[in-house]
Amino acid sequence: MQNAPVVRFLDRSTPPHISTLILLAGLSALAMNIFLPSLPHMTEYFDTEYRLMQLSVAIYLAVNALLQILIGPISDKLGRRPVILGGIAIFCLATVGCILAQNVWVFLAFRMLQAVIVTAMVLSRAVVRDMVPQDQAASMIGYVTMGMAVVPMIGPAIGGVLDEIFGWQANFWLLLGLGVALFWLTWRDLGETAVKSTLTLTQQFREYPELLRAPRFWGYALASGFASGAFFAFLGGAPFVGSVVFSLSPSELGLYFGMPAIGYFAGNFLSGRYSTRVGVNKMVYWGTLFNAFGVAVNLIVLAMGVGNVTTFFSLMIFVGVGNGMCLPNATAGMLSVRPQLAGTASGLGGAIMIGGGAVLSALAGALLQPGTGAWPLLWIMLITSILAIFCIRFVIWREKQIAGLDVA
Repeated sequence: MQNAPVVRFLDRSTPPHISTLILLAGLSALAMNIFLPSLPHMTEYFDTEYRLMQLSVAIYLAVNALLQILIGPISDKLGRRPVILGGIAIFCLATVGCILAQNVWVFLAFRMLQAVIVTAMVLSRAVVRDMVPQDQAASMIGYVTMGMAVVPMIGPAIGGVLDEIFGWQANFWLLLGLGVALFWLTWRDLGETAVKSTLTLTQQFREYPELLRAPRFWGYALASGFASGAFFAFLGGAPFVGSVVFSLSPSELGLYFGMPAIGYFAGNFLSGRYSTRVGVNKMVYWGTLFNAFGVAVNLIVLAMGVGNVTTFFSLMIFVGVGNGMCLPNATAGMLSVRPQLAGTASGLGGAIMIGGGAVLSALAGALLQPGTGAWPLLWIMLITSILAIFCIRFVIWREKQIAGLDVA
């Protein structure tokens, strides 16, 4: 088995330390959710409607998805290091624009530009796959995203407190400071891990059909997309449910938002501990079952008339556990279908996942109205969770069909 390369912290002549990869992925996660408890106050500040303000989540995810299609081939051609550094620099400039915005349209424009930080998340995974084989990659990605899970666990809680004390802009000042610090760390520590492609960028993009013709790639990508779709729908709908249905303050909503992240931390720990031993497919399968279980029980509790703010958010822990088991393993599977296209696969797979998340986030925001309660959100989450189970079952069936054959 291939051994992990020698790593020296703050020595860019070697591959990056795992802590750098954790922070790269973590900033991307923090930028997505730290300001969510502030959405009601931001709606008042910009004198607009909640639906429009909620687009700061959906549009961010949509641009995030589009960028991931481009990031993979570009990083395969130019290398991981320059693309990550460029993404962080643009993110910092966009964050300044968000802080200074005087109307909702200017804010949304800079919020779209902030999505470039997705380069850090996508390429931190590709860097792992550059360094180690599939099962080891699943384990290492699990540890990276386990550390990353701490960020969304505490991010909304911090964001809610900052909003109440200093106003919503404080969240973006924090993002700016962290972005600048991470740029310095990445400059010092991130050594290039990719063997740069000899193909032109046009030829790189022409490699997409090779992935698109691989059924296992689609199985892994859709399993992760549907599983994470439940979480992205939660991101889009939970601020409304928390503030309107359960009348939570921003700080209270921030604390409750940490529930899925607790589960995500646990799920990623299980991935880091057992993926190499159990295998990626079983880990993804069990993760999708946990995901569906949490949402189904939440619906049952609500139907019985005993649902409340505690049951709604605490049962989301199972969604977090499921995603923590599913996503790193499905990602490792995706990147291993065509190892020579790891960056491209990471970008395309991420685009499928995040693009679906953007649609589900917007759908949840559109369907939730005064009087609907949490029902629309939970039904969206349950349907996507069940579809994820079918997708990984297809991958397992496919691998049995092609056992011993060198095809995807």
